[in-house]
Amino acid sequence: MDHTLLVILLIACCLVGLAMIAVSLPGIWVMVIAVIAYGLVTKFVGVGVITLSVTIVLALLSEVAEAYLGYGMARKYGGSKRAGWGALLGGLVGAAVGVPVPLIGSVIGSLVGAFAGALLFEYLGHGDSDKAFRAGWGALLGRVAATATKMALGLVITVMAVIGALRG
Repeated sequence: MDHTLLVILLIACCLVGLAMIAVSLPGIWVMVIAVIAYGLVTKFVGVGVITLSVTIVLALLSEVAEAYLGYGMARKYGGSKRAGWGALLGGLVGAAVGVPVPLIGSVIGSLVGAFAGALLFEYLGHGDSDKAFRAGWGALLGRVAATATKMALGLVITVMAVIGALRG
């Protein structure tokens, strides 16, 4: 297969992955698979073991950051551990429920889900609506920060992979 076509396919997959991240879908893993596939097809010329390793580490780091930010921001805004878990679970459920709405459904679902999950879990634990609202707000902010972080790491993966591919 022509090298130029392979680079274009790699770029396209990475751009699709970035778009998926923006709508709360697992685009980072689409990017990882694209980098691995490119490496396999080119016999790891340009995109070698170091690029693959860094790509996988960045993808795992993005998942940890996503989980921590939703959980951690709910806690930072005064929520208990329950609120943190509510934010994490609510964000996942909200994203899944929102998938049928084209383009923005999963984004809105994950934001609303994180807020509602933290608020509900905190309120059920303590019955304090002000504290529950603050925890929900923190979870919402954490979800936004998590998406931005994941997008930034996805962009690093994209640039690194494309530079490696162009060198190969």
